[in-house]
Amino acid sequence: MTGEELKAARERKGWTQQQAAKRLGVTQAYFSMMESGRRVLPARLARAAVRLLEASPVTLPLRLEALGEPFNSDKVRNELAALGYPGFAYLGGKARHNPAEVLANALKEANLDSRVVEGLPWLAARYADMDWDWLVQNAKLNDLQNRLGFVATMAKQVAEKHEDGARARRLQEYAGVLDRARLVKEDTLCHESITQVERNWLRVNRPEEAKHWNLLTDMRAQNLTHAEL
Repeated sequence: MTGEELKAARERKGWTQQQAAKRLGVTQAYFSMMESGRRVLPARLARAAVRLLEASPVTLPLRLEALGEPFNSDKVRNELAALGYPGFAYLGGKARHNPAEVLANALKEANLDSRVVEGLPWLAARYADMDWDWLVQNAKLNDLQNRLGFVATMAKQVAEKHEDGARARRLQEYAGVLDRARLVKEDTLCHESITQVERNWLRVNRPEEAKHWNLLTDMRAQNLTHAEL
């Protein structure tokens, strides 16, 4: 969370600097320095500010060690629920991780439940204003650019379906960035345990987008059941 984001969130809440500072447990002078950029907002205070000021989860701090965490299906499901994914809305919860962090961690997993994977294009589309530069950099470092490129492509189609041009253009921009680093190696979309028979079937029956990104998946944007933005 930058100082500008902190100020914007406080003003949307209708709080004075003194009110916000008191709730965060800091002095008004220190809060003012964080808003003006004269002091870096510590991660602990950034997370508290996002919660108290009801700021967007994209302002949550991104951790350098983020991709070292295990993110199994249950964890990704809970994170998607906390970020508002309609398919898991019944689980509730409050966002604890930046959407970019959730997406990167999900994509690095060898195997995830199909219902969880279906939520990833929604995540990319709903939070199209996430830090894509961070996301692309980490995808390249972990050879995940094909998975991320495909998800960005699906997300763009979801945004187009909702006639959200701004989101669609941003997603198209970063899909293009990833396309220039596309890997030749064949991969799956977090379904490494599929059988050889399934792999052979997918090579023939996958959509053109999956073929372009060298992925074995039959995901199509029009078949995503929970794509409300």
